[in-house]
Amino acid sequence: MADAPKDTAGVPIAPVPPGASLRAATVKVIVSPDHRDWTYSLGVPVHFAVSVTADSEPIDNATVTYSVGPDMFPGEKKTAAVPLTGLSIDGGTLNVPGFLRCVVTTRVAGRTYRGLATAAFAPEQIKATQVEPADFDAFWASGKAELALIPVDARRTLLPDACTSTVDVYQVSFRTVGRGGGNFARIYGILCEPRAPGHYPAILKVPGAGVRPYSGDTEMASKGAIVLEIGIHGIPVNMPKEVYDQVYAGALDGYWLFNFDDREHYYYRRVYLSCVRANDYLTSLPNWDGKGLVVMGASQGGQLSIVTAALDARVTGLSATHPAMCDVAAELHGRAGGWPHPFMPGPDGSPSAQATPAKILTATYYDTANFARRIKVPGYYNWGYNDEVCPPTAAYAAYNLITAPKTLGLTLELGHAYTPEQAEAINGWVTTFLGIK
Repeated sequence: MADAPKDTAGVPIAPVPPGASLRAATVKVIVSPDHRDWTYSLGVPVHFAVSVTADSEPIDNATVTYSVGPDMFPGEKKTAAVPLTGLSIDGGTLNVPGFLRCVVTTRVAGRTYRGLATAAFAPEQIKATQVEPADFDAFWASGKAELALIPVDARRTLLPDACTSTVDVYQVSFRTVGRGGGNFARIYGILCEPRAPGHYPAILKVPGAGVRPYSGDTEMASKGAIVLEIGIHGIPVNMPKEVYDQVYAGALDGYWLFNFDDREHYYYRRVYLSCVRANDYLTSLPNWDGKGLVVMGASQGGQLSIVTAALDARVTGLSATHPAMCDVAAELHGRAGGWPHPFMPGPDGSPSAQATPAKILTATYYDTANFARRIKVPGYYNWGYNDEVCPPTAAYAAYNLITAPKTLGLTLELGHAYTPEQAEAINGWVTTFLGIK
């Protein structure tokens, strides 16, 4: 019998259903735990069901490579054939709270496909590893006192082409803390205000990681809210996208680790305080209702939502989606920490180059977990078990510290993504909380 055909990497090409190659079949690797809620008690074994399909038809004896290990720490790679009835992988169990992830890949017709699933073990019992410095509150009180001495110096420019029949749209900016004693730094954003006279609650939208333009949120403003969407890098937010791409590839490449060895000058100090300054601006507007102020965002924005709510007593509610910077110290203890993973060991287990005493200390002042301890207002939180950027282990470590009223919306199979259903749930919580429609 002739050998099975191989792709360009020398890997055998799995057979596909008759005619599948002719119709350029869509191949999927489907992985799922054997509990419907993907959640297990400590010590209970998990089995992962695996199937490989082409146009939803099983591929017989597809060759897969898989690994099972704790969240963000993959285990040994193994190879198996997947029969038409599917493959069951024994994932073992955990005797301490956490997550086990099964990652499966296959190659079909020269292309690699990937699927994964993540089982939770008593996630509500996950405890943060991050320590809290004794002067945490004093450090941030000092920063806010410095901010208060800087005039807001707000400026705004109407953007006629962005306005709607019911919402006015402006680019705005205001001064914030900076470096070098000049304090000429500014934060820019897009403000959307209902045109109708009246008083409205306010929403601060804080951004995910990266450098990009922003267009504001006229839809939420049309429901009856003042909405301010900010950038964090001190540059206007309505320039052509290629400008931001160039800056991100150059001067701001890896900004999340800038001055990480100095708590007074770490990049996020200005960012955190600038979110408070954004609220200074919002609450100064004559059409703010003087009551409702929600901060919301995803990833880095989820981080900033928790931080801002903890730093600013004017915030009345928050929405944090797959928050970043959660329990980053966990990676020093062999457990998944949050983005940007400064202390993640190398593939060979070697310590991260970032794991210096100065940087470990700086992290204690900026870790989302230490702000989560200070949340006093209701919040809506959501993430997925399959998130490999802001892993669920780290998110739960911060979430479990929150004693204020909280609602957790899970999209189990979601990775670091944003679905329409998730957006609807988030916006639904915010509009209900603020009493707008």
